[in-house]
Amino acid sequence: MTEFQTRRLLINGLTFNVVDQGQGEPVLLVHGFPDDHEVWRKQIPALLKAGYRVIAPDMRGCGLTDAPAQVSAYKLDTLVSDLVALLDALGITKVRLVGHDWGAGICWALCLQHPERVERYVALSVGHLSAYTREPFEQKLKGWYIGFFQLRGLCEWLLKRGNWRMMKWFAGQHSELAHWIPKLSRPGRLTAGINWYRANLKLLLGPKLPKSTVPTLGIWSDGDKYLVEAQMVKTANWMNAPFQYQRLQGASHWLQLDAPDAINRFILNFFK
Repeated sequence: MTEFQTRRLLINGLTFNVVDQGQGEPVLLVHGFPDDHEVWRKQIPALLKAGYRVIAPDMRGCGLTDAPAQVSAYKLDTLVSDLVALLDALGITKVRLVGHDWGAGICWALCLQHPERVERYVALSVGHLSAYTREPFEQKLKGWYIGFFQLRGLCEWLLKRGNWRMMKWFAGQHSELAHWIPKLSRPGRLTAGINWYRANLKLLLGPKLPKSTVPTLGIWSDGDKYLVEAQMVKTANWMNAPFQYQRLQGASHWLQLDAPDAINRFILNFFK
């Protein structure tokens, strides 16, 4: 595991653990579940080498950032406000943005609520939230776990029992499990990550949201167990700005770890 120097910042009343390295134009990397900033360990060096300043926080409830106990502390608007407050604390007006999984969802909301703060956006795996929620039966099947995650207490017990057997199955035996399980074994941390889903169930079920005005690159991988390609392709219908799409073959949902050279090339070319 590559280690990056981090700093501790007080954001919205919580202590956040944040990578902040390099000079030049800022790039904000936002992870999803069950990750933290280390999921970007194969992108950060490439971005630094290309001359960017890289900011990669552990989001609330994740990594070494504080984890409030209340489900309501993880509502989408709060997660977006964390990013805005982080940029304000760092004196950054506008960023290039990359989000993955739940982090991609948060970044889409940031683009909709604060488009003036985003230069351009790379969405990994998750398309515009309205494109996602309006995809039919196949996407609902792939998203079965959202309902499972609502079973408070029982969900956590089932994921952890038998040496995390269900979690290993859920993650497709991905090699990153060696990093996830020790972190999620800390008191309250598995629940904190799942609370992202519990606090935003109504959103995930489908309100119609505005179109995005931020130029965006969407990347989807054909080994994704949780998301169908159509929700990314149809994101073009939810854009009032240029939208590009890249289909990546042979990578799982964690495409930035499985195919870092391709992902880094897509990101850097789009940022140029």
